[in-house]
Amino acid sequence: MKSRQNQAAFHVKQTVRIVEKEKWDFNPFIICNMLVFKKQVKYYIGGHLIMIRFVIQFSVSITLLFFATAFAWYEGSAILDNPWEWGYSTPFTQLLYGVVNNPSDISQLDYFVYASKFQPTFPIIMILSSLYLLILIGYKILKQEKKWLACYLTFLGGGLFLFSYFTSNSPTIGGHILFSIFIICGLLCISAALIINFQVLNRIKVNKVTN
Repeated sequence: MKSRQNQAAFHVKQTVRIVEKEKWDFNPFIICNMLVFKKQVKYYIGGHLIMIRFVIQFSVSITLLFFATAFAWYEGSAILDNPWEWGYSTPFTQLLYGVVNNPSDISQLDYFVYASKFQPTFPIIMILSSLYLLILIGYKILKQEKKWLACYLTFLGGGLFLFSYFTSNSPTIGGHILFSIFIICGLLCISAALIINFQVLNRIKVNKVTN
């Protein structure tokens, strides 16, 4: 509180010095208008900085997601030359078309399954960049509605736990890594949602007490 008062007093003194230097009449309305204008400019610049940060984070995440997807697709295409894995790493093809008999039968979605199991680096970058994008967009839209933001993070955490269930029985190293990532990220989302909920409830209690 004292620091804010000191800052306000400093701005008033600076404004008075400017007024005296320019040989203006000491008019409190001029000073108030100048302070209000300065505050508006500060908020205007701050809003633009927030938007610039959002655009930078969004652009970097999209770029990472694009390149990671391309590399994961390329590495996963190796399944075409590995018929031993056609019965274990082609869940989308089996769901859509049935038994895989030829390389041409394999869905390109299964490229990512194969890459996740045996070359998990780029699939991990895909998952993390996608999750960061979802959280970034959700926060941008729902930052004024804390309850909805908490619900959104809870929904994301539940989805991550669901994905961890699908990778829990994988015998490969990539499957174990993805399982751990899904669990950790899910716990972080749920924890963030609980913290936001606690803050909202605490604010409601404070408002009731003050009223």
